[in-house]
Amino acid sequence: MEAKIKVENISKTFTLSKKQMKINKTKDRKKVAVKNLSFLAYPGEIYGLLGPNGAGKTTTLRCISTLIKPDKGNVFVNGFSILTEATEVRRNIGFLTSDLKLEEFFTPNYLFDFFAKLHNLSDSDTKSRKAELFSKFGIDDFKEVKISDLSSGMRQKVQLVISIVHDPDIIIFDEPTNGLDIITAKIVTDFLNELKQKGKTIIVSTHIFSLVEKICDRVGIIINGKLIYDDLMEKVCQQSNSIEELFFELAEVEEE
Repeated sequence: MEAKIKVENISKTFTLSKKQMKINKTKDRKKVAVKNLSFLAYPGEIYGLLGPNGAGKTTTLRCISTLIKPDKGNVFVNGFSILTEATEVRRNIGFLTSDLKLEEFFTPNYLFDFFAKLHNLSDSDTKSRKAELFSKFGIDDFKEVKISDLSSGMRQKVQLVISIVHDPDIIIFDEPTNGLDIITAKIVTDFLNELKQKGKTIIVSTHIFSLVEKICDRVGIIINGKLIYDDLMEKVCQQSNSIEELFFELAEVEEE
């Protein structure tokens, strides 16, 4: 089976401001966020990028999604290079991130239509897609409510449906259940499994062990910008009692 996403030896270094140096408790102006990272993601699978805060998960996803360019290496999405074919990459993916800030003056209804037009959806496709997603995520009763008046959980759901308005084959979610109540989190994870059953390629970044065990088919463990483990979840079960136990075993070796 051909991989839909091929991450090939990407590295990314950032220059820290004085404030960031203080927050990170370092005297180094340079921070290596991702170092020589490679992995593959296949159709009909959920790939979990697991690691603590600051490990390099979000930087990796931003590179895949063409929001930033790696210093070296490349990523191919459906055969398109993030370096030379960024527009085609964006057409093939849906990207949900906490950095997606919705204009608070607008309503879910307006924003959905706006993003649908950006993706060149017809009026009929927009209407049917909106009906499907608003119903699934319980947005119908809030579709004319301004974003500023929505709960944080409802905002997250609106962000999610907007990110996949064009029904992409490849879906990239950065901490998809972060900040959600248990009911909304279950709706999201059930939806991810539905997308997997449809043959979508899905990457989720998370620091939550139970989420990886519940929905992921393959897992990559990232610590300090390096991918220190990459295998099928069924192999995890053969190597350790749980993904949490394996994570801390590998993390201890990495720190040494």
